[in-house]
Amino acid sequence: MTFSLDSLRRRPDVEAPDLVAVDAADRLILDESAAARAEADDGRLVVIGDAYGALTLGSAAAGARGIRVHQDPLTGERALHANANASGLDGTFASRALDADLVRDARVVLLRLPRSLDALRDIAGLLAAHASRDVVVFAGGRVKHMTLVMNDVLRADFAHLDVTLARQKSRVLIARDPGAGRDPAPACATHDGLVVCAFGGAFAGTAVDIGTRFLLDHLPARLPADGSVIDLACGTGVIATTLALRHPSLKVIGCDQSAVAVASARATAAANGVAERVSIVRDDMLGAQADGSAAFIALNPPFHSGAAVHEGIAPRMFAEAARALRVGGELWTVWNSGLQYRPALERLVGPTRQIARNAKFTITASARR
Repeated sequence: MTFSLDSLRRRPDVEAPDLVAVDAADRLILDESAAARAEADDGRLVVIGDAYGALTLGSAAAGARGIRVHQDPLTGERALHANANASGLDGTFASRALDADLVRDARVVLLRLPRSLDALRDIAGLLAAHASRDVVVFAGGRVKHMTLVMNDVLRADFAHLDVTLARQKSRVLIARDPGAGRDPAPACATHDGLVVCAFGGAFAGTAVDIGTRFLLDHLPARLPADGSVIDLACGTGVIATTLALRHPSLKVIGCDQSAVAVASARATAAANGVAERVSIVRDDMLGAQADGSAAFIALNPPFHSGAAVHEGIAPRMFAEAARALRVGGELWTVWNSGLQYRPALERLVGPTRQIARNAKFTITASARR
């Protein structure tokens, strides 16, 4: 079977004509790394941040085997596996957590640059600590998302850094000669008695974003004693942990598709002494939750798919919440008032009432029909 990057799809992530599965940065990283990849032994190639499989499957199609891969979003990981199956490249790679085993003794690393500098620091430190001493890192991205500070972050852990010429508004940073490095560790900060922990790249970091803060101020004083209580798209676990602290008899589930969010939420729950009552699950929305099993769901929905803003993300989450809610269960949602989500909530979940509104945000409660 002949492999083509143009055959890649984004499924199960949002698909639309203006959302692509492969871009010029992927192609440039593959071109710049071709010679190094050809000399790397099987099992010595690592791919980090591959959106939907372009870097992994492009390398596999060129002959690489035993590729170790980390993708933060679960949708990206599932898209990679679906694309591999469609391309006949199953078995050429393994999905891994972002830890020492992912990068141990790696000689070539292909990295899509994260937009978060803290995430890049975590990755660079991990590579420097555990990859081969002769590792070469090809870190690329779209020029509009790159900054000179990224060069400085890589130079803090690698003695030698080259910068390629730009091509089709993309560029690659090539890092060599790693230093001592370090394993990632969460940063923590305290807000009104709540300890918030975050690994690099987690949304809002150790802060509490203003939408979440507004929702925290208006969560219901009482919650059902039966049925699951869920923080959907839990991020660093602020809402899940707060619900557990306010309701000592309840067990709470936090769900997020981001691996770094899941690690951060678990750290937040542990830092606040409620880890035994807060279960954090890496999931594509609520895929692991049974139909009609939830009594209460809190949601501060994202509106980005990767770097792209897309209006179709939140309605998919509303529909998934409706599936998981029992009849009479409620979805409490905070949303930017300009997005006008109420008609979608009424249609997809059920009767919706306004709980609170300020200059920017609206909080609604939607009852499952």
